[in-house]
Amino acid sequence: MISRTTITFSHRELAGREHPAFEARGAEDGPQLTLLGGIHGCEYSSIAAVIRFMNELDTSALSGTIVAVPVVSMDSFRRRSPFVVPADGKNLNRCFPGDPEGTFADVLAHAIFEELIAPSDFLVDLHGGDLVEALEPFTLYDESEVQDAARAMAVAFGLPYVVCEARGTGGLTGMTSTAAAARNIPAVIAEAGGIGQLEERAVELLVDGVRNVLRHLRMLPGPPDPPERPMRHVGGNVWLHCENQGWWEATVRAGKEVHAGDVLGRVRDLWGDVHEVVTAPADGVVLFLTTSAAVEADGLLLGLGTGLTPIGAGA
Repeated sequence: MISRTTITFSHRELAGREHPAFEARGAEDGPQLTLLGGIHGCEYSSIAAVIRFMNELDTSALSGTIVAVPVVSMDSFRRRSPFVVPADGKNLNRCFPGDPEGTFADVLAHAIFEELIAPSDFLVDLHGGDLVEALEPFTLYDESEVQDAARAMAVAFGLPYVVCEARGTGGLTGMTSTAAAARNIPAVIAEAGGIGQLEERAVELLVDGVRNVLRHLRMLPGPPDPPERPMRHVGGNVWLHCENQGWWEATVRAGKEVHAGDVLGRVRDLWGDVHEVVTAPADGVVLFLTTSAAVEADGLLLGLGTGLTPIGAGA
């Protein structure tokens, strides 16, 4: 049985916010999995994938429970605000597990974490490139006490690249997956689609990936489908920024594999003079790329996944 409901939260900062949600209870007992989309409200393929998956789900074949929220950041979604929550300018996926005494994004992260993520056994959080971001499909899990289980979920998802976010190295903090891992909940973030588009292929990749994870967890029958492309593990991440504001012209696309020293793009001024030539600091793959020509000083240009190693069948 699948129930459609609306989630509200009691905190005064969240008054009046309603989150459409699904709850699916299987014919057999099993674990609880939380499925999220729209942590960033302009990542439309992630939202569509949650809705499609839940509407296509046959609960007679399901063991356990799935709680799914298509859009977590409703204000970002309604106001078409990329990356950040309009109320306080914070990136919601840097605020978990949240703080009930903080600003709006902290409070929302706390409510989502305590009421949806913490009670679950597993977490799948769907993302994609935002309004000005092209992206190569990948899954991410965190180094943690439950990293083996999380990595197995990420591999089962079946996207071409699997990224491990290292613990305590100055990398990303405050993500859903990081907060879940700290509570010993295996979690993955899956990314597909981007640049403000609702992409059918990206939706399909995410829906198929969720189904594969559920099969891996034996919440649905059968084995995960084999990946369409060879999969590789990403050992490191390098985020490249410009020094000055200007006009960004990338010479690579998302998904391009490059070598150290390759030119990735140039930053010009509005007279057309080149101020910066951006080169690859190492061999790797362009996982995401800023598609906007306009960039601010210290603006993020692209993310390079490094240390690529093959993932064997059954790994």
